[in-house]
Amino acid sequence: MSETLLTQDAEGVRTLTFHRPQKKNAFTHAMYEATTEALLAAGMDPAVRVVLLTGAGGTFTAGNDIGDFLERPPAGEDSAVFRFLRTLVNYEKPVVAAVDGAAVGIGTTMLLHCDYVVASERARFVMPFINLGVCPEGASSLLLPRNAGMTLASELLMFGDPFDAATAQRAGFVSRVVPDAQLLEVATERAKTLAAKPAEALKVTKRLLREPLRAEVNATLRREGAEFIKRLNSDEAREAFLAFMNRKSK
Repeated sequence: MSETLLTQDAEGVRTLTFHRPQKKNAFTHAMYEATTEALLAAGMDPAVRVVLLTGAGGTFTAGNDIGDFLERPPAGEDSAVFRFLRTLVNYEKPVVAAVDGAAVGIGTTMLLHCDYVVASERARFVMPFINLGVCPEGASSLLLPRNAGMTLASELLMFGDPFDAATAQRAGFVSRVVPDAQLLEVATERAKTLAAKPAEALKVTKRLLREPLRAEVNATLRREGAEFIKRLNSDEAREAFLAFMNRKSK
């Protein structure tokens, strides 16, 4: 699809690899658009039964590329980041993720919409929204308390500290933790196992699992998005992003 998103097909599985290793696969506006289009194309391709998301260079994704993000901040529901999230939320085919290294911000929240997530032992997750003066996104304010319980969800979202793969599994969005060297092998095997199942039965099963909450998830996406945009324009967020950029430049 692009230099920053690699695609590979094998045995009914389309692997989408975030490929910007020099920037720890941080997402730009163009990467969101490319990934959304790749998901939509895979959804329409009858030969693709399962999508596998992973990252190059020992990192899943460092989240948003802050420089690019500040140049092209989300301004409404049609923004690239929100379109990407809506595509994941409403996706009909199973999505598997293989998470190695850092999964920052949306790198963590997108996993709430995957159907099976394998993490390496060295994977590290963080939802640093509050530290940047913004608020949760990706419907994490709804799904994380449901999966993890209010106590753990509050800790992860209100402190914004990094946490390990065992905690992510306890929080209910990582299915399995494996040794680093086995990550892609295990995730690919799980994806191929799903791809070998009856395709229509698989889509119906996913729909039955996801449909009861889908309207609420989409409503939460809109509510979070509106608050996120307001927070981006706040003095708190401007100060936090400036401090982040200053630290990064040193």
